[in-house]
Amino acid sequence: MQGATRAADRMVRRIGMFAVVTVTTAAVTLALSAAGRPTSANASTSPAGSSPSASSGQAPAASSSPTPTATPTATPTPTPSPSPSPNVARAFDGTAAVGALLLIKKGGKLQHFCTAAVVSSPQEDLVITAAHCIGGKTLGTKGDVIFGPGWHDNKFPKGRWLVMSALVDSKWKQDKDPNDDVAFLVVRDGSQKIQKVTGAETLETSTRLPQTVQVIGYPDSTSEPVKCTGPATLLLHRRYLHQLVFDCDGFTGGTSGGPFLMHVTKSGTGEVIGVIGGFQLGGVSPNVSYSSQFLVNIADLYKQATS
Repeated sequence: MQGATRAADRMVRRIGMFAVVTVTTAAVTLALSAAGRPTSANASTSPAGSSPSASSGQAPAASSSPTPTATPTATPTPTPSPSPSPNVARAFDGTAAVGALLLIKKGGKLQHFCTAAVVSSPQEDLVITAAHCIGGKTLGTKGDVIFGPGWHDNKFPKGRWLVMSALVDSKWKQDKDPNDDVAFLVVRDGSQKIQKVTGAETLETSTRLPQTVQVIGYPDSTSEPVKCTGPATLLLHRRYLHQLVFDCDGFTGGTSGGPFLMHVTKSGTGEVIGVIGGFQLGGVSPNVSYSSQFLVNIADLYKQATS
């Protein structure tokens, strides 16, 4: 994302139609009532009864005493169930292994632009984010990108880590393939190892879906992170078959690169199975987020980053 904005959520609730049929010796009376919001697609009218029609040019025989028509039984309109509250991300104090990516501007001013997370590695210096987050950025000792794990209220409780290098898949470099919108970053802060300072998420690939995940991101509009828990499912799309989708409102610009974490522990770390990105660069609406599905391609990229 949500370096851009994100994809639309839709929920339709239907309450069916209820009919009562009253049969008498003379007529069939249909009483119809509907509950819920009528639309042009389901709104219709039905006659209360039907008149006898001519057959073979002969009129129906007259009756000496007309049969009274029964009064239709009133059908109570059912009360629809209330719609469930939408899933909405909430602000929190953050977690040590997830942080913000920031640009160093002229005069030393910092500008937040994406989210990232420390991932466990033998070198203990690796961070994961979306590949589209680091395009066009200057990295290295003279670079202008830093990572602030646990960043909150413009404070850096776990230090400022300079992003030294980035590794992305060749398919992302060549075609911006949304199934490969993942980057591994190497970070430095003197001689320290970031994993020893913050702890780390564990990379998981080829995870069976759906999975309950906690998604964390840093919106551009605030200096505090948001999180939301819900199901991550497989996006069924004829061109993008290797994408996760997560429905929760509040993931605006700046949350790109935010991790999809399952099995989160009390310390806040978990198993990362995705990062906000991929299809539509993470989504064009703040209530739907996407991620490249971590399959063999991401496992191979991780091997390159840790070799």
